[in-house]
Amino acid sequence: MTLRINVQHRFAGFDLDVDLDLPPGVSVLFGPSGSGKTTLINAVAGLLRPDQGRITVDDWVLLDTASRRNIAPHRRRTGYIFQDARLFPHLNVRQNLAYGRWFAPRDARVASMDRTVEMLGIGHLLTRRPASLSGGEKQRVAIGRALLSGPRLILADEPLAALDEARKAEILPYFERLRDEVAVPILYVSHASAEVARLATTVVALRAGRVIACGPPAQVLGDVGVVGARGAASLLTAQVVAHHADGLTELITPAGTLWLPRIGDAAGATLRVRIMAQDVILSRDRPAGLSALNILQGKISDLRFGEGPGAMVTLAIGPDRLAARITRRSAEAMGLATGQTCHAVIKSVAVAPDAIGTGR
Repeated sequence: MTLRINVQHRFAGFDLDVDLDLPPGVSVLFGPSGSGKTTLINAVAGLLRPDQGRITVDDWVLLDTASRRNIAPHRRRTGYIFQDARLFPHLNVRQNLAYGRWFAPRDARVASMDRTVEMLGIGHLLTRRPASLSGGEKQRVAIGRALLSGPRLILADEPLAALDEARKAEILPYFERLRDEVAVPILYVSHASAEVARLATTVVALRAGRVIACGPPAQVLGDVGVVGARGAASLLTAQVVAHHADGLTELITPAGTLWLPRIGDAAGATLRVRIMAQDVILSRDRPAGLSALNILQGKISDLRFGEGPGAMVTLAIGPDRLAARITRRSAEAMGLATGQTCHAVIKSVAVAPDAIGTGR
């Protein structure tokens, strides 16, 4: 399903003007506080009526101010997942899930209760009430309730923002499964680039109510103009080869072998690996005698100098791109230029567990 959003709205001191045509998958609205993310998702949900706009899911029109069509929020067939789970405290988990199903239209394709419970790993929670659940467990139940409402669109407004790092690590794999296994478009709000890198199919970067970039996560998150030099990162596609007795996992990338601290995915799994540009060291020749295990070879596809002492070097590694943030002095001393072969050195411990996600 394709989500089409064309919205203009004015608040005191803030104008929202967005025109988007989003493909299937998880489309993440990404940007700092005050950029318009929640305003936009609330317009899609029907919680805000914009001054002008048209919002459609395929041929289903949710809003068209020109023809005065504005479907009420409870009739928009959206499953909304908030920062807090908003479960009914007097109902157990099974009853909270069934409440979502009760709102599904008769002609809706409703997910199987058993399949939803299995996908979210909440079978052991069905008889418990929300007060006895952890934050991550509550969010899994909230996801299940949204799925069982028979939605044509799922909305998630920073659903991990209220969780600590351990709970985020617990819940992220379930959002990945949601992305990969549910044929419903998902509009997801976040300001955390690590979260975006793991989940997004498409990233929409917002600033002051305007779209400043829109595209695949590797493209947008590697754009210094969007994330800043310190936030620039690359996404490499890698496949798990084996887990070794010394605690390292061996992965294969188009540029060679990548060794990372042991990860939980089985051999054969395809992963996204996020590597910060500031954690990459470059060498014209293949280095030897280093403690770093990861040496990937590529060709320089882009070389940019900032206004200060920094430089951003991008290596083409098969279909992927790997960015390195170095100094201008280093780039000039090495005589770097586009088209040259170069080696990227990456410390295994520089790649954090939350920087590894499933999917291409």
